[in-house]
Parts: sequence; structure tokens; C-alpha cells
Amino acid sequence: MQRKFITNLALLIFLNLLVKPFWIFGIDRSVQNAVGAGEYGSYFALLNFTFIFNILLDLGITNFNNRNIARHQQLLHKHFSGIVSLRIVLALLYLGVTMSLGVLAGYGPEQLGMMAILAANQFLAAFILYIRSNISGLLLFRTDSLISVLDRSLMILFCGLLLWTDLGGGEFSIMWLVWSQTLAYGLTALVALAAVVRRSGFSKLRFGKAFSLMILKKSFPFALLILLMTLHNRLDAVLLERLLPAGAGAEQAGIYAQGFRLLDAVNQFAYLFAVLLLPLFSRMLGHHEPVTGLVKLAFILLFTGTFILSVFSSVYSLPLMDLLYKEHEEAAAGVFRILIWASVPMAVGYVFGTLLTANGNLYALSIIAAAGMAVSVLLNLLLIPGMQSLGPAIAALATQGITVLAQVVLSLRLFRFSLARGTLLRLLAFVGGVLLLAYGCHALVNSWGLGMLAGMTLSLILAMGIRLIRPMELLRVLRPERIP
Repeated sequence: MQRKFITNLALLIFLNLLVKPFWIFGIDRSVQNAVGAGEYGSYFALLNFTFIFNILLDLGITNFNNRNIARHQQLLHKHFSGIVSLRIVLALLYLGVTMSLGVLAGYGPEQLGMMAILAANQFLAAFILYIRSNISGLLLFRTDSLISVLDRSLMILFCGLLLWTDLGGGEFSIMWLVWSQTLAYGLTALVALAAVVRRSGFSKLRFGKAFSLMILKKSFPFALLILLMTLHNRLDAVLLERLLPAGAGAEQAGIYAQGFRLLDAVNQFAYLFAVLLLPLFSRMLGHHEPVTGLVKLAFILLFTGTFILSVFSSVYSLPLMDLLYKEHEEAAAGVFRILIWASVPMAVGYVFGTLLTANGNLYALSIIAAAGMAVSVLLNLLLIPGMQSLGPAIAALATQGITVLAQVVLSLRLFRFSLARGTLLRLLAFVGGVLLLAYGCHALVNSWGLGMLAGMTLSLILAMGIRLIRPMELLRVLRPERIP
């Protein structure tokens, strides 16, 4: 399983490296620079608002289905048609709830119009994730990898044409971004559906009340967990835009989005580990296979990479924001300097949270997520009025740290993991060494780009030098198994 994890992770990261950085820094950043922080901030807050309630689109079905199909692949034919029918009903419920709450939140007609389209986009994105859960549950990781970048590739094509050619006929509108997402998600959903229909034997929609209630009952723990996690991950931008005066709130949400964009980029690559780990952990636990080796491998790779990125991104936050944006660079750098550190606990959570999900410890995870949501809301309410966009950054870092620490402690108790003394010493040496390298490069190298590149390279060499990352061990994992 470690070999399957590494080979497919390499493909997934390669494809995402080709596409997603260009989307985040080439397209999404260019859109914000084109429309301004205020207009983009309003869009960013509305996008997060629609994220909060998208649990109604899924109710935990995707995660339940991924874990279930990985253990019992024969159920794809039996469940697929009924679940697709159920999701259409849930989509209507989601749209009604989201728009009603949007009205109650005080959004105007123009904002509600954008919200409706963003809600439709959420349905398409959630449907793609459900289709992909079937593909990854069958361990068809190569097909899943290709579909995972198709939507962003199409968005790059559509938005690129509107941004950098005369097809748009004038100044770029934020609605062009929204409609480009709709078209890209729609086409990707059709391609993903075609990939699964042949294997599922799907011919027509069949809605069954008893079947739907059974699926909802089994997926409810996943739904509760996802709802709580979404609330403490997505409320910050909404609260920032709503708690501050009109105009100022949208601008501060735009500044927060500038700092959040790089964290989102790092988080998307860390999330790729969870995409592969959930079906692998589910299969291994279902067959009573030990998971210690895979947990250690994933943890070391994620912790090493995110810690290096966090240290050097924080040190060079101002020149990074100067490079990316045309306005509010210093304010965005202050947000980003704090926010990027949240990538470390988030990455660790993708290992231990995924392991606990695969093991079925969903109510324990829900309690942890509920505590995290409470901390997040309280901190945002206390910090936003006085600190504006810095408030959500501090709240996000504190919340992620608390919740992931609880996940790690629970995993250690349930699986009786033990951290070898040598590994602990290597981790401490690595942390201290990277901090010293960052300080030295910042003080001694005049060019920030050269200093950042040199420091990150030396940090990676340090990780290999103290044998925290062992290239030869990875090569042995990748070597094809010999049949005796």
C-alpha cells in the first residue's frame, strides 16, 4: 500500500503542479488585481457563505461512499443510481436554505443573484467530488488524478481568454469568473459521470425512500463532522465582511483573501494526501493490516514540506505580497505572515483526521470539530472589530492548532502509536535547523528570491542529511514487488 500511495501521490502532485499554481497565481490573483480588493472581497465572502451550507448538498455521502466502496467495491452498481437521485433532492434543499439565509443576512439583490450562481457551482463541485469518490474507492487513482485537474484547466482557459484577449470587450467583471466556474464544473461533471456510468451499470435515475433514508442514516456522522469543520474553516471571511461597516468589510475581506490565497495553495496540495489516504486507510483497516508505516510516511512528508514553506513564506511575506498584488501589500503581508503557519496543523490533520475517519471515529471527530468551531467564532467576534483582517488569521491559526492536537492525541491512544526517540530528536533538529537557516538567509542574502530558494533547498538537504526523509527508503517502496 505504501508503494501505491507514493506512485499515485507523485502523479497527483505532478498534475496539480501543472495546473493549480497557475490557476491560483495566474488567474485568481489576476482577477483580484483587475477588479480590486473591494469587489473581490464581496465575491470571496459570498463564496464562503455558500460553502458554509454545502453540507446540505452531500450530508456526508461522499466520505461515506469513498470509505464504503473502498471496502466493498461490488456496492457501486447497487448504490449509484439511488444516490444520484438523492443528491438532486438535496440540491433543491440546499438552494432554498442558502438563498433564504442570504436574505436574512441582509444581502441585496445583486449579491443574491451572484449567490444563486455560486450555489449552483457548489452543487456541480460537490457532484464531481461524489463521482470521484467512486473512482478513488475503486482505487482508480490515475483516472481520479486526471479528473481532479480538469475543472481548473477549463477555468484557466475560459478566464485566460477573458482576461488577456479582447473577447470580453472591455473591463473584466467578477461575474465572468463566476460563469467560467459554472461552465468548467458542468463539463467536468459530464466527463466524470461518463467515467463511472460504464462501471456502475447506471441506466436511469431511481429514487427510493427506504434506500435514501438508509444512506442518510449511515452518512449522518460524516455530515455532522463536515458541517462543523466547514463552519470553523469558512465563517471567518463571512464574519469579517458582515461585522465591519459596509465597504470596509468587503475591503478587509479582500485583504484577507490576498493573504489566504497562498495558504489555500499549500492546503490544496496537502489535501491530495487525504484524497489517497482515505481509501487506502479504509482498505487496510478493513483487512486488519497495520497502518503505522503509511501514517509515519505521510506525516513526515507533509510536516517537512509545510514547515519549510511556512517558515520561509513568513520570513519573506512582504516581498511575496509585493510580487503578487497591486494594492494593500503590507496589510496582506501581515495577514499572511500569521495565516501561513496554519498550514502545518492543517497538513498534519490530513493524516490523523483521515485515519480517524477511515476507522469510523466520527463522533469523536465531531466533538473536536465542534470545540474548534466554538473557539473560532469566539475569537473572530473578539478580534475582528479591533484587528480587522488580522483577527481571522489569528483565530484560524489557534483553531487549527487546537483541533489537530486533539486528533493526534486521540490517534495515539486508539492505535497505540509510539514515536521513536530517534525520530523525535530528528524532528527537533529539523525544526531548529530550518529556523536558523531562515534567519541566516534573511540576514546574509540581499536578494529575497535567492535567499528564499537557497534556504528552502538547504532545509530539504538538512531533512535528508539527518535522515528524517530517506530517499533510499522511498526508492525501496517504489521498487516493484518481486514474485517469489
